[in-house]
Amino acid sequence: MISFVALGFVFVMMMVRRLGNFRFDLWQIMGLGALFVLLTGQISPLEALQAINWEVMFFLATMFVVGSAMEESGYLSHVTYEVFKRTKTTDGLVLTILFVMGIGSAFLMNDTLAIVGTPVVLHLAKKHHLRPSFLLLTLAFAVTIGSVMSPLGNPQNFLIASEGKIAFSLVTFVRFLALPTIVNLLIAYLLLRLFYWREFRREEALTHSQEPIHDHQMAGLSRLSLWVLLGGVLVKILLSLVPHGPDVPLLSITALASLPPLLSGKKRFSLLKRLDWHTLLFFASMFILMRSVWNTGYFQEWLTRLPFSPTSWEAIGVVSVLGSQILSNVPLVALYLPMLLSAGGGVKEFMILAAGSTIAGNLTILGAASNVIILQNAEKRAKETVSFWEFVRIGLPLTVLNVVIYGLFLR
Repeated sequence: MISFVALGFVFVMMMVRRLGNFRFDLWQIMGLGALFVLLTGQISPLEALQAINWEVMFFLATMFVVGSAMEESGYLSHVTYEVFKRTKTTDGLVLTILFVMGIGSAFLMNDTLAIVGTPVVLHLAKKHHLRPSFLLLTLAFAVTIGSVMSPLGNPQNFLIASEGKIAFSLVTFVRFLALPTIVNLLIAYLLLRLFYWREFRREEALTHSQEPIHDHQMAGLSRLSLWVLLGGVLVKILLSLVPHGPDVPLLSITALASLPPLLSGKKRFSLLKRLDWHTLLFFASMFILMRSVWNTGYFQEWLTRLPFSPTSWEAIGVVSVLGSQILSNVPLVALYLPMLLSAGGGVKEFMILAAGSTIAGNLTILGAASNVIILQNAEKRAKETVSFWEFVRIGLPLTVLNVVIYGLFLR
């Protein structure tokens, strides 16, 4: 029960963000929650270390290196200009973010696009005098929804594809989930237009200017890193089309992509210093707190008492969306998959679980790791953020509509 008290404290503090005159950052709130369960003996120090997913931590660190090199050299601004130079209206800007970042997240993983995309949307918000929270939410919804339609889009989808032994998993995910995902990206656009209507009322056309490259050597290394990343992912996609083909770990791809600026650049120490250590601390703390909650057994017991079959659309939808807010989506999927397999669940049930556990990220900040990456990055770089309530205000109706759309396509 103490672990749930700590989790409740984290949720409440994320809503208010203040105690007296002191304002807490997200990593500090989660860190306090993890420290509390450690000090009260809910989890041992050794188990806490074992609870941390070091593969995820290393993946984030390597992608932070690539993102920092691209940003510091000016290459990221250059790429941003090439992508957005034809958008002349706020509508075009939002639709481009939703579909470019969304579809990109399906094949480069949503956390990757969250890391690279945050400085992009902050730059666009500043340049075009738009509310940063508006474009940060656009990015968050884009990478969450877009990542649904591929086993490469996020860790829980990859887990479902591998543990569920789905043949031709990439083709299967796209066949079941691509069309409803496109529809849901359009729904996200309509809701953003409804809630942020003032941002869409500007009369003057958007004008884009090409930003100069600050460091040509680092820009060249950043370009090489980007090609290594894209090439590695392409190889991974092609191998996924081969039955029982060898798997290329995404971590090895991102590690290789991070090597050019680290091994060849003069600013390698600057890049390491600029790593987003606060986000890494947030995730380490989250893994510890969630393992502590898991160890109570309350959540597993609640699952066994559901009034309907674990393979029904209702059960999978409710458990995956709401359970992901408590346990996070990857532990939730790891828990639910064996139940689905033992109950005779098939491909369609796996697709519902993939959609529900991923779309859960649109409900609250804690629903997806990519949300945390975006907001932590924004707070660190520009002191900008999205409040818990601003996120839920749009995220709640969006999640409901997303679930309905996936339900209509998958029932």
